[in-house]
Amino acid sequence: MPLYDHGTLKSLLGAWALAVCSRDESLAVEVHLTDCAACAEEALRLRDAVGLLHREESLDLDPLLRARVLEGCLGRRPARIPVPEWAGPYDAEAARLDALLRDLGDSYWHEPVDLRWYDGALVTRQVTVGEVISHLTAVDGLVAMALDVPQADHAGGPRLPLDPMRRTEALWAARQAAAREAEAAGAAGDPAGELRDTWRGQSHTLLRTVSFAGGGAAGVDVDYGAFALPLRDAFVDRAFECWIHASDIAEAVAYPYDPPAPRNMNRMIDLAARMLPAAIAGRRRDGLADSAGRLASAGAPGRSLLLEIEGAGGGRWYLPLDSPGTVASREHTVAHVALDGVEFCQLAAGHLEPERVAFGQEGDRDVIRDLLYAAASLSRL
Repeated sequence: MPLYDHGTLKSLLGAWALAVCSRDESLAVEVHLTDCAACAEEALRLRDAVGLLHREESLDLDPLLRARVLEGCLGRRPARIPVPEWAGPYDAEAARLDALLRDLGDSYWHEPVDLRWYDGALVTRQVTVGEVISHLTAVDGLVAMALDVPQADHAGGPRLPLDPMRRTEALWAARQAAAREAEAAGAAGDPAGELRDTWRGQSHTLLRTVSFAGGGAAGVDVDYGAFALPLRDAFVDRAFECWIHASDIAEAVAYPYDPPAPRNMNRMIDLAARMLPAAIAGRRRDGLADSAGRLASAGAPGRSLLLEIEGAGGGRWYLPLDSPGTVASREHTVAHVALDGVEFCQLAAGHLEPERVAFGQEGDRDVIRDLLYAAASLSRL
């Protein structure tokens, strides 16, 4: 690669922003931007300005794009501040949803979308695409609170509840009131691009914050009101909800939308599997379980269920049945359930009735039934 001095590289920034540099020039500029803060700031301004000159492109990709992206990636330095591995699924799913929204455009912003979850039976609530994004913004705000960064969902407004459903409904009500006030004043209220940018800006802030925070942030608790998750799990939870609601939007507008990459889906399945013992115990305390409980001390071996998830991103999980604190093992397995990975995720999202899931089973049928209903109970708005 030819050597360029600072002045030459600075003069190339405009051409680089317009994507008209040669390959060697582009590579030299991008390497320089990792070391020169002044040029990096100027390059960002120029790239933003160029973005105003071009229409956003469709998701119908050039068949050679993959080869060009791989070639470019292999020729660049790795990121100096990488995103933590546990935040990778959220990074990927937020980017995919953002691409979907950009491709659909503002004309779809008020399209009706069915949000579904399980509460003793399947519940459906019809909202708009914009309200789905407001919902994601509201619940992502819980992660922002844990990281002590500004929350996009109530800037300048009253503090929102912690419970995800009540928090979402409070934000919806606030946005509707603001829209009515804007309409009365003859102004446009809460345009689609602003809502999308608010959500995406917050997601970028969350990812940037945990990238700079280092490994110690992974264990910080995120308070969801009725329960808490460590930050590393909360990011997986947010990735899961991004995917599920992106699929809800895509289904509403008849747009094809693929499941997450296998490594990301595996993290989502693993989180749900780890939450199942507590969900089963909760249903038993509420008198909703079919199987009888047994007393067992924490750390002692207890009855177990083998959950086998098939397909990309799947695996095998031994789950304790008598208490979340007991030790699950192959030797104490009383039931075996096999499920497809996507179907298991749809069940955990409250998009499938437990009785209508296609699965393989062996062993105690009451235990299996408890598992399926506990998985559905993990869902929420």
